[in-house]
Amino acid sequence: MKVMNCNGKTLDLSTPKIMGILNVTPDSFYDGGRHNKLSSAVDQAGKMIQDGASIIDIGGMSSRPGAPIIDPEIERKRVLPIVKEVRKLHPDVIISVDTLRSEIAKSCIDAGADMINDISAGNFDPKMIQLVADTGVPYLMMHMQGIPENMQDAPVYSNIIEQIIQYFILKIEECRSKGIEDLIIDPGFGFGKSLDDNYKILANLNLFNILDLPVLAGISRKSMIYKLINKNPEEAIFGTTAAHMLALQNGASILRVHDVRAALDTIQIYQFAKENK
Repeated sequence: MKVMNCNGKTLDLSTPKIMGILNVTPDSFYDGGRHNKLSSAVDQAGKMIQDGASIIDIGGMSSRPGAPIIDPEIERKRVLPIVKEVRKLHPDVIISVDTLRSEIAKSCIDAGADMINDISAGNFDPKMIQLVADTGVPYLMMHMQGIPENMQDAPVYSNIIEQIIQYFILKIEECRSKGIEDLIIDPGFGFGKSLDDNYKILANLNLFNILDLPVLAGISRKSMIYKLINKNPEEAIFGTTAAHMLALQNGASILRVHDVRAALDTIQIYQFAKENK
């Protein structure tokens, strides 16, 4: 599996890795408001690193269903101080920034970020792909139907797996033409998908291996988990763990999670069983 260069740091995806979610927002669906102060955000980053996260993904704009696109200066003020402080305190961790704006991405890369996580895959900001190419950081591209504000209104697909793969084929071609070497794909669980769509993707995640790129699964505590088991996000850790094991068995290279310790345990059990098959 791909070894990626993240601003001089090595991300070895020969075994699955954990991306810890650090939402510095007041309105994210699960942890909104918990870490939107510098001290609590930095403390949470440190805890996730200690628990086994290889990547910390810092986001300053909620992408929950119905969420609006916020002013760029609000996003910058939320994210940039956290990137600087986490970089200073944890020089070896890989910092990802969850943004769909090239100007936010550039500011954060200049401050020490190592990767860009773009839920729009360059569709929102046409300058993003060139910016990533110019800076040389890995690019995490997600599939989304619509934008967060309207993506869950009435998502419809004729063949969801085929359509997402075709979407990524075009995106990969565009990125390669600009010179981007290190790419990760995220099928976008919950982003313009029905409950059935999400589980079709999860059950067929291995089909994305045809793209020959690492696949990230972002399913932690999402409605596809808690609605199915008739719980709320706070009660969804056991369902999330079950879904994470399915994702690993179907080829996920990265788990993007709220609960790092539980995800690490899941990876360790999966990996040991795989090696002793």
